Amino acid sequence: MKRIVLFLATNLAVVVVLGIVASLLGVNRYLTANGLNLGALLGFAFIMGFGGAIISLLISKPVAKWSSGVQVIDGTGSADEAWIVETVRRFADKAGIGMPEVGIFQGEPNAFATGAFKNNALVAVSTGLLQGMTREEVEAVIGHEVAHIANGDMVTMTLIQGVMNTFVVFLSRVIGYVVDGWLSRGEQRSGPGIGYYVTTIVLDILLGFLAAIIVAWFSRQREFRADRGSAQLMGRRQPMINALARLGGMVPGELPQGLQTAGITSGVGKLFSTHPPIEERIAALQQAQG
Repeated sequence: MKRIVLFLATNLAVVVVLGIVASLLGVNRYLTANGLNLGALLGFAFIMGFGGAIISLLISKPVAKWSSGVQVIDGTGSADEAWIVETVRRFADKAGIGMPEVGIFQGEPNAFATGAFKNNALVAVSTGLLQGMTREEVEAVIGHEVAHIANGDMVTMTLIQGVMNTFVVFLSRVIGYVVDGWLSRGEQRSGPGIGYYVTTIVLDILLGFLAAIIVAWFSRQREFRADRGSAQLMGRRQPMINALARLGGMVPGELPQGLQTAGITSGVGKLFSTHPPIEERIAALQQAQG
């Protein structure tokens, strides 16, 4: 949860900023001054769409640390900290990735992994998770987060978000141009009118919601895969099943909005939920076990 809610929020913020900058620089006016140039618009949409997603990815780790109050540990503190670091190290070696940074943050049960690169990531667990679960269950959750890193989920999410952003920017401006042309009824102007701007803003919001549904659907699929990844790292599925069952009886910690897809649970509605229901995840693992 933690990783993608912050990722999505940061991505949206970057896209909005890029859009404002583009308007101030007159890019939108250039695209529509002498008829819509679809090639130029597609290039503009591509830069806008992937620009926000890539920037969000690159800053995901420091932003996650700051927003969650993560305290990075190196294993030289308490026995529990040493065990957490060693567990992450063991799973990282088994998954074939570089050793992630390890951190602890204050809060109710949750955990997340984030970072732009497999060999330079971060795994963080909450104090509530450590206090409310057995060591084996915590180990399974850590395996789940390491599996996210090994699967390259953050990069894949970036690509999907970039594609969705590109379509939103492109379609909203094409439709905005058509609506503005219909409203102007052939009137000669040096740039787009109010119809273009209003339509573009409205469609950016509406299409953005549709894109968010698609991104959330993909995020739910990655959770099933990370659950299986945890089982593979531990050599058996029961610890992850037990951890999920335990989580089902807990109140999950609230994560910063840009990180919710990176954590273990999500309280958003079905279509926008970044995580499947606990029952479905347990059932999927049990079926895979058979």
